[in-house]
Amino acid sequence: MKDTATDIETGVPIARTLARFVVDLDPGTIPAEVSERARHLILDALGIAVASTGYDFAHRAHSALAELGAGGSRRAIGFGTRLQPRDAAMLNGLLIHGLDYDDTHTPGVIHATAPVLPAALTMALETGSTGEDMQTAYIAGMEVATRLGTVARGGFHQVGFHPTGIVGIFGATVAAGRLRGLTEAQLAAAQGIALSMASGSLEFLQDGAWTKRMHPGWAASAAITAVTMARHGYAAPKAVYEGRFGFFNLYLGERAAQADLSIATGELGATWEIMNVAVKPMPACHFTHACADAAVALRAEHGLVADDIEDVIALVPEEVIKTVCEPRETKIKPQNSYDAQFSIPYAVASGLLRGQFGLTDLDPEGYTDPEALALMTRVRHETDPNSRFPKYYSGEVIVRTKDGRELRHREEVNRGAADRPLTAEDITAKYTENACTTRTAPRAETLRAAIMSLHEAQSLDRIERLLAGQAN
Repeated sequence: MKDTATDIETGVPIARTLARFVVDLDPGTIPAEVSERARHLILDALGIAVASTGYDFAHRAHSALAELGAGGSRRAIGFGTRLQPRDAAMLNGLLIHGLDYDDTHTPGVIHATAPVLPAALTMALETGSTGEDMQTAYIAGMEVATRLGTVARGGFHQVGFHPTGIVGIFGATVAAGRLRGLTEAQLAAAQGIALSMASGSLEFLQDGAWTKRMHPGWAASAAITAVTMARHGYAAPKAVYEGRFGFFNLYLGERAAQADLSIATGELGATWEIMNVAVKPMPACHFTHACADAAVALRAEHGLVADDIEDVIALVPEEVIKTVCEPRETKIKPQNSYDAQFSIPYAVASGLLRGQFGLTDLDPEGYTDPEALALMTRVRHETDPNSRFPKYYSGEVIVRTKDGRELRHREEVNRGAADRPLTAEDITAKYTENACTTRTAPRAETLRAAIMSLHEAQSLDRIERLLAGQAN
């Protein structure tokens, strides 16, 4: 594991350096483009959360959390139920991540907004903070979470951990801690406490379980606990990230040797990683997007129909195979929408058959369609020899037709990545489409306007009511 030179030389733990950055961050020093990007990412996330309230998983989670602690101080997105603050953060994080449509920091392989935003929103409401306060804390949390994710160089997925859960808690902790007014020392301690709460297993990949959805919500909820414990002086380990049993050694094991700790604190306040966060153009694991788009392009260019296709090869980065190509039996016969969202064969089949991979393709009628199932059995994967993962989640689809043609299309840079970003107009359109699944167009527009003027809000009470669906 490569050391962080500056911190090792000065004897300052990484957690302390990150705490100093977060506590000292002056909103006046944040570039305007960074602040605007933050608001668009927040808009995207909250539109997804509103859409998620129309699904069974959301109602079951809401019922459980209402049973645990109804009557609290915070309103839940889309439900209006008053919950305890930690439970509201839990539910809101689950809703943001619920459709696997939320943003991804590509180098860090992490959905950073999903844990950071609900922690920041909840704590901002609890402390009576302004919209600018919340926006600044959110940006700070994103800078921390994305850097920590990048340190691992894609290693967490290889050992069965979900980075959004295990890394996201630290971004959520520093965001909530800044809003709570923690000192530098207290915020460093909060990260040490969070170390014992970081969690997130990828076992859901075996059977399409719902547990992945709750990882960012749990991270946000646990972050609030860590911040409060630290505020009251609870003693915590100092070498949170670099220690013998610190975060990277603990969660990466032998792969910790490949980690680069210098990334954790490198160029803080100079390079803004939030600008490298990719907004998803389709509701599925980001690892499937390039191949899905390649399949769509081949269908459009050659007018392909299922009967034309002999077989299909999808070239994918080696690092994503465990997530979206294995086990093959569930990838070629999804049992539920989550299986479908993490299936290269289904993403390719949907693109070739329908020219899209959208929310409607995650309905049971989509992934149980006999024509799609038959085509999925003819899709196999190979390792992409030209992959640039994790900078890009590239993909290539090769179709061999029954009349002997070989047709290829490559997506070198996945759509939505920093080098191929969705425009502000694209993000707004995505928000509107998502929000209007459960809200009227006028209500969705009112919420959009409030979110995009977040930095001007002296109070977040109205935004909370709008999110809950209790205001116009």
